[in-house]
Amino acid sequence: MSEVYAARRTRLREYCNAGGSAAALVSRPANVRYLAGAAPHGAVLLLGKTEDLLVCAGPTADRPTQERPDEALRVQTLPGVGGGDPAVAAAGLAAGQGADSLAVEEHHLTVARHRALGSVAPGLRLAGLGGAVEQLRVVKDEEEISCLRIGAEITDQALGELLESILVGRTERHLALELERRLVDHGADGPAFPTSVATGPNAGRPGHRPTDRRVEEGDFLSVCLGATYRGYRCEIGRTFVIGTAPADWQIELYDLVFAAQRAGRESLVPGAACRDVDRAARQVLDSAGYTEGLTALTGHGVGLEIDEDPQLSPAAMGKLDACVPVTVEPGVHLPGRGGVRIDDTLVVRPEADGGPELLTITTKELLAL
Repeated sequence: MSEVYAARRTRLREYCNAGGSAAALVSRPANVRYLAGAAPHGAVLLLGKTEDLLVCAGPTADRPTQERPDEALRVQTLPGVGGGDPAVAAAGLAAGQGADSLAVEEHHLTVARHRALGSVAPGLRLAGLGGAVEQLRVVKDEEEISCLRIGAEITDQALGELLESILVGRTERHLALELERRLVDHGADGPAFPTSVATGPNAGRPGHRPTDRRVEEGDFLSVCLGATYRGYRCEIGRTFVIGTAPADWQIELYDLVFAAQRAGRESLVPGAACRDVDRAARQVLDSAGYTEGLTALTGHGVGLEIDEDPQLSPAAMGKLDACVPVTVEPGVHLPGRGGVRIDDTLVVRPEADGGPELLTITTKELLAL
């Protein structure tokens, strides 16, 4: 992997040099990890004029093997208890290497931290790096996709085991905790985001935080969870009916959301406009009269963070590339009654390679549990 990280840093260095910056300071943790192989707490990456450094406030030797920094990088550990601010130290090191300009991630730095960088090296011109690293991260290599695929397998396994257990009478909060435990039991680093379990009138509500409401016969049960594996995060969402056969209105609503999700999935082709993927799913729901209360976007990229570019929304700019993993997650929530959400993680692939690769494979049949 060392050559992979080196190639990523080279691409960023070329971008910075084209913009007139001799060095760059990367401070956003996911970006540090992408370029350095690991992101110890508080660490920053300096792409220096003469040498690249991972600057840390404390030792990194106790981190798991897969999270150790790229061996080609020199790790600079700051002395003393706490070690000071690695970003400020890195600015001083950049000046010491003879750089006269430093590109920084202004969207991640606080105003106070930005001022401190200027104070430690007053002769260093600070420039904006923008979202350059985030853009490099959009298209994944096959090693990254493999991590996402394994994370999806873990997530499917945890969800499948839960569906085999007795659910009536258990609380949303208890079920969410059990799912997260199962993710870890099957090899995940941890949950990719706080697990959402929603029952009855809560079902289908986006971003629902589990409560002490208990599962009841006839409820819709919607679940959204994901595993983190070697830093990469995936997502799945499914909706079920508890106990009895689903009511007519539940079948009708489920079939509608399923059709919207299928339309979005089928639109995932290289070169497709991001807003067109959103439109494909949204039109199915709009045509059925569900124009209010829909989520702001149909999906989003995933990777080292659970919400990355590209955004699949009505106002999204840009087009999809091959090897970009995204979610497709339309849903409808009816206040007081509940709702449906169906969510998959897929990788954009050309038609010659079989079209979009579905990573989360738990059935989308409306099961009565």
